[in-house]
Amino acid sequence: MTELQTVPRQPLPDGWEALVEQSRAVRQHAYAPFSNFQVGAALQVEGGEVFSGCNVENSSYGLTICAERSAAVAAVSAGFRDFRAISISLSGSPVPCGACRQFLYEFNPNLLCLLDRIGDSEPPVCARLNDLLPGGFHLSN
Repeated sequence: MTELQTVPRQPLPDGWEALVEQSRAVRQHAYAPFSNFQVGAALQVEGGEVFSGCNVENSSYGLTICAERSAAVAAVSAGFRDFRAISISLSGSPVPCGACRQFLYEFNPNLLCLLDRIGDSEPPVCARLNDLLPGGFHLSN
């Protein structure tokens, strides 16, 4: 996880184990026939409710939906916009892609990101989104 070596770490939030467990469980539903790169995400909103999502690939690669955006869209569709924490589980480097970082930044630049690498015996790295995306773009109202 060399990309994370310079990112300030945050303490893991209360209940982090359940959030990671949910992101690992939904990962099993990923549709990744092209990359075989299964990703699961569990997004906690204000009040504690959790919305999950997995990546869904498409033959037209640009139409692929990442797990993080899938979870965020589920939360927004249910009427929630106050994101608190997200767990991202996969084998490999669990850092969200640039598009997902910007997408989540829209809702909470300070979002806690639990970066869970499957197969690692260590707890997930916890970082703030604005440390993963310094200077993210946001229009003022």
